[in-house]
Amino acid sequence: MVKEENIEIVIDQLYKDSRLDGLKMLKVAPKFIFSPMLPEDFKDVYLSISRKQGEDLRKLILKKNIKDVVEFGTSFGISTLFLAQGVIETKGHIITTELIETKAIKALQNFEKAGVSHIIDLRIGDALETLKNHQSSIDLLLLDGWKDLYLPLFKMLEPNFHKDTVIYVDNANMSDAQEFLKVLKNDTNYILQPMYDRKVVLVTLSQDKV
Repeated sequence: MVKEENIEIVIDQLYKDSRLDGLKMLKVAPKFIFSPMLPEDFKDVYLSISRKQGEDLRKLILKKNIKDVVEFGTSFGISTLFLAQGVIETKGHIITTELIETKAIKALQNFEKAGVSHIIDLRIGDALETLKNHQSSIDLLLLDGWKDLYLPLFKMLEPNFHKDTVIYVDNANMSDAQEFLKVLKNDTNYILQPMYDRKVVLVTLSQDKV
């Protein structure tokens, strides 16, 4: 049986560890003057969602009885642990994917410490490969990885959406995410709801089109 306090302990520790992110970003930032950002540049950076976002994700899962979750961008597993808090109660399951192997290994360790490894399938590698040929329906898709992959990943997984599917777009205020959202704004099949001063956008299917 999963103990809720174990998950909270791990989340608290990860947030403490992530407080150094600002200093790490300052060290990495000068490189971007001369070359584009790459995923490897952030191999030691958490870039985590806020605690408020995490708590609201859990509430969303419970409110909509979400069971089948797909997450793009595991990092060290903070967002995944919040998702786990929800799907434990709905008796659901999470598939999450992380490009950087060292991050994925640490995330796996965090899931083990929290006692939730049995409900999380972490896939290491390019999400366009690790999620290729995904067959089961998706209740919640969390997009929180490399932003230029939002659109191709969305299109690849779109056949698995149903009338109650929710797409949670994090870092929606970043340029590549904005390009993705422009495409959805022009698609009458979807309804967009900005949150957290437009840092996040919730996307749902238009019931008129279902």
